[in-house]
Amino acid sequence: MIYAENNSIQKLTIHHVGNKAIEGGLSLSKKEAGILGDGIYSVLVPYFLSPFKSEEYFCFHHDIDLNMNEVFVCASKIFDNPETLHEQSINLAKHLYEQSIHPKIKGGEFYVVYFRDCVINEEITDAVGLFKSENKDTFLKVFPSGDSFEIESQQGININKLDKGCLIFNIDKENGYVVAVVDNTNKGMEAQYWIDDFLHVRQRQDEYYNTQNVMSMCKNFVTKALPQQYDISKAEQADLINKSVKFFKEKDSFDMEEFTNEVIVEPGVINSFKEYKSEYQRERDLDIVDNFTISEAAVKKQSRILKSVIKLDKNFHIYVHGNNQYIKRGYDEETGMYYYQLFFKEEQ
Repeated sequence: MIYAENNSIQKLTIHHVGNKAIEGGLSLSKKEAGILGDGIYSVLVPYFLSPFKSEEYFCFHHDIDLNMNEVFVCASKIFDNPETLHEQSINLAKHLYEQSIHPKIKGGEFYVVYFRDCVINEEITDAVGLFKSENKDTFLKVFPSGDSFEIESQQGININKLDKGCLIFNIDKENGYVVAVVDNTNKGMEAQYWIDDFLHVRQRQDEYYNTQNVMSMCKNFVTKALPQQYDISKAEQADLINKSVKFFKEKDSFDMEEFTNEVIVEPGVINSFKEYKSEYQRERDLDIVDNFTISEAAVKKQSRILKSVIKLDKNFHIYVHGNNQYIKRGYDEETGMYYYQLFFKEEQ
């Protein structure tokens, strides 16, 4: 969870970064922006910070040397001396402009902000914020005119819709800092320019990372690998997924041996699971550890994906929450169709 007081913004610079591919132009301010009054503070802080709700964090990286990552270098100089924020914001704006070459990328205001006393996971630290507003909304302004009122439209930024954002916390510098990222506008190929090309970040290998990866691996094993080796019904697959989710929800820490013994149980299937783990890591270039603290936030997010659903043609979906002994599968000779029997005590 990220939190900051209204007076946490110490410095702010704004530039306009266009699309280089279509000659959108780069407009650089000559000095820091002035912030007028507490009213603007109370608007800017939630505009910048409220979109950061996920506990999935990233870190800067570079294939050769971390000190060759442009954003990492600029952020480090700002943390070393906040008075250099405007100078480094120009370097950041130029770097962003060089990455803005996809034809669908929109130009917009680019903000570089220095925050004091941000709280992340109960730790107080400073942060550098990078934000970009690309979309404009139409607002109506109503004002008195003589004995009546007049109305006009204006284009402006919706303070409830941050398009792109990045918070760099002054924590764990040697490993690329702790970085939070938001991109609410682009979902296609053009989305890569903010996270991959401009920031060049990757997910941190923390509690969230470990929990997310193991839960995803379990789902893939049950739904894809297991049916290829064993005669397992959809109901049995659903039961295994439910047991996996239940394990993560009830435990504070994960132990691979404990998980396989409690959830998978069968020795032959456990061996298959361990073999699949090695294959899964190798194919995805992941490092899945056997022991870690479970992230409640990751469990909550993955639980939405790990729903036990049996899809029957296009007519029915059966959601299985547990007790798969109350669901039976059969075949009807007369119709030549399969069926499920569901046993229950009462309708709700």
